[in-house]
Amino acid sequence: MAVALIALSLALGGTAYAASSGLISGTSGSPLAECRANVHAAFRFKSSGSSAQRAAATRAICEGATGAAGATGQTGAVGATGPQGVHGATGVAGATGAAGSTGTTGPLGPSSYAEFFALMPPDNAATVAAGSAVQFPQDGPQSGTIVRAGASTFTLANAGTYRVAFSVSVTEAGQLELTLNGAPLAYTVYGRATGTSEISGEALVTAPAASLLSVVNPAGNSPALTITPLAGGTHPSAASLIIEQLS
Repeated sequence: MAVALIALSLALGGTAYAASSGLISGTSGSPLAECRANVHAAFRFKSSGSSAQRAAATRAICEGATGAAGATGQTGAVGATGPQGVHGATGVAGATGAAGSTGTTGPLGPSSYAEFFALMPPDNAATVAAGSAVQFPQDGPQSGTIVRAGASTFTLANAGTYRVAFSVSVTEAGQLELTLNGAPLAYTVYGRATGTSEISGEALVTAPAASLLSVVNPAGNSPALTITPLAGGTHPSAASLIIEQLS
């Protein structure tokens, strides 16, 4: 704008330049309004020429001075994403909570039971000496892990408590008892004082796993026991051993 005023001043005379240069610094507003105000001030000092000539000169000078606005530049591309930060250290594990209460006992599994028997005759034809076991060589109904180890010995595979019941017809007065792994169980001794009758007993036996059970004529007894054949009739009589696991 100052250049344009200088050119106008030269055309109008030195007085116009001096006057207009003093007005430039004090004029405010848009560039075009400022330009016209200063040009008009210059013309007041040098008013030769027609009003049309002064208007044309003002327009030419101010439009050239203000000029067109420059084009807006393009926005730059977005920069690449920076690398991910390092994860923080894992915190210390909290203290272990208190143990919960014990739940209720679940139901027992499938029942384990077995029956073993002898028929007289022909089983147990000989007498059963003191300290010897009664034979039950035949198998009755069975389910589970109670199995035969021999004619007079039976395996309790699982640890637990068992119900054991036995019944044997004998000719002499005498006694029978249970043994577990060869050791007599004193609370299982059953007997009778008169002949030609039956000795029967029932007891609960708590056994470790893989125990062996037998029905025995207690050691030290006399005489040997004869298992009565055809007791009370014409049919072979049965000697029976029933074992059932309870827990």
